[in-house]
Amino acid sequence: MAIDFQRDLMNDGVPAERIQAQVKRSKNRIISPPVAILLCLDMSEMDSYPDDKRNKAEYMMAVQSVAAAGMQLLLAAHAEGLGGVWACWPLFAQETIQKTWNLPESWEPQGMFFVGYPADIPEARERKNIGDVSRFL
Repeated sequence: MAIDFQRDLMNDGVPAERIQAQVKRSKNRIISPPVAILLCLDMSEMDSYPDDKRNKAEYMMAVQSVAAAGMQLLLAAHAEGLGGVWACWPLFAQETIQKTWNLPESWEPQGMFFVGYPADIPEARERKNIGDVSRFL
């Protein structure tokens, strides 16, 4: 993943010293937590349709299902006093991850969770008013 990330940053014209700092930071984020969990999407048992519109909708349902499962995992970790963070980096290096971890071809890496006991518990952020972020009909 680091090689893919470095290549992408170079192609974006990011200065070399900044690339090295970002790659080092990403590596540390991956290897520091005691547990890393890779979430993958597998379309092999999803429905297939003769048209692109419904196939795209089926794919989006699978993506949403992975995200919902991930959120439940984070909530369960929190309930046990653990800290967790979701990283979507695997989306940028799916082939590398599949090859490195010898995953089935149908498994698409979608996200990675890092779980452990938090060193610090941050103060809760102020919540926005529900009327500012919702619309009730």
